[in-house]
Amino acid sequence: MGKRMRYYLTYYKRITQMSINENEIPREKEKLLVQIQFFQHERLIHLIVTVLFAILTVSSIFITLVAGQYLPLLLALDLLFFALLIPYICHYYLLENGVQTLYSYYDDLEKMQEKEH
Repeated sequence: MGKRMRYYLTYYKRITQMSINENEIPREKEKLLVQIQFFQHERLIHLIVTVLFAILTVSSIFITLVAGQYLPLLLALDLLFFALLIPYICHYYLLENGVQTLYSYYDDLEKMQEKEH
């Protein structure tokens, strides 16, 4: 999904920086809205997963601090949760900022359409 987001960010950046035919603007806006919907859904799913892993990580650290009997196993579990949490946070960051940028590209297309009329 990260590769797809980067592609559309580059594509719409290029589209909004060049002058396109006024007949193409509504079509590009529609295509952009469809992509925004896909990315919003993906963003919601990754938010839920990221929050879940954050809760599991904090819980695991708390249990490690309280229950010292199984310390080596609990430390391994803590490391596994961190190993999963960090990429989830990075991916969610890309999705969140990418969707916000796509919103601004949509606004740019709106302004381009208004200038044409």
